[in-house]
Amino acid sequence: MGRVAVVTGGASGIGRATAERLAAQGARVAILDINAEAAAEAAAAVRATGGEAIGVGVDVSDRGSVAAALDEVRATYGPILVLVTSAGIAPFEKFLEISVESWQRTLDVNLTGTFHCVQLAIPDMIEAGFGRIVLISSSSAQQGAPRMVHYSASKGGIIAMTRSLAKEFGRKGITVNNVPPSMIDTPMSRQSQAEGNLPPTEMLSERSPVGRVGTPDDIAAAVVFLCSDDAGYITGQTLGVNGGGVVA
Repeated sequence: MGRVAVVTGGASGIGRATAERLAAQGARVAILDINAEAAAEAAAAVRATGGEAIGVGVDVSDRGSVAAALDEVRATYGPILVLVTSAGIAPFEKFLEISVESWQRTLDVNLTGTFHCVQLAIPDMIEAGFGRIVLISSSSAQQGAPRMVHYSASKGGIIAMTRSLAKEFGRKGITVNNVPPSMIDTPMSRQSQAEGNLPPTEMLSERSPVGRVGTPDDIAAAVVFLCSDDAGYITGQTLGVNGGGVVA
C-alpha cells in the first residue's frame, strides 16, 4: 500500500487490530489515541514486526489536539491518504438519568471528534486526488440500545455523515464508508461486562447466528479492505460485520 494511514483509538481493540493490518499491508501508520503511552507501545509493537508506525497522543474532542496530531503525522510521514476513526466512548445510562454534560461529552468524542478528524485530514486527500475514509459506527445506531441513547445517537450521526461525505467527495477520488460493529471482544466491552452493563460472552455467543462474538480482527479485515484499491467503487456504504446478528 505504501500510503500514510491514521487510525484513531488505535492503541487497543478494533483500532489496534486495524493499525496492525494496515501496517502489514505496507502502510505507514500513525496510531492516535488519548492514551499517548499506549499509542507509543502499539506503534513499537508494529515496528517490531517490520512495519512502519508512530504513536501520537490526541483528544479527538479537542480541535487543536487533532490539528497538532495530524501535523505531527505529516511531518513524519507526509500527506494523510487513509483515515480510520475508531476512537469513541460508550457510556451506559438510563435515558432519564443522562445529564446534559454526559450527552455532550458523548457527542463531542464520538461524533464531533469524527468531524474534526475528517475535516482536518481530507484536504490532503483532495490534493492527492485519492483518499480512503472508514468511520467506525455501531450496530446500536441501526437497531437501538437501551441505556445508550446518547451513544446510539452519536453513532447514527456517523452513518449519516458517511453518506453525505461520500456524495460530496466522490468526484475527488475519495471513498467514505462505515463499519457498525455489534458485540466485539474488546477491552471496552470486557469492562462493560465487568460492570454488569453487558451479558457474559457465553450468552452473547448463544444469541449469535455464527455462535460466537466478534474479534477486533474481524472488523479490521473489513476496514482494511475498504481502505484498499480494490474498494474504489464502494462508497457511502454501511458494511455490517456482525455475525448475522443485525440486518439493517
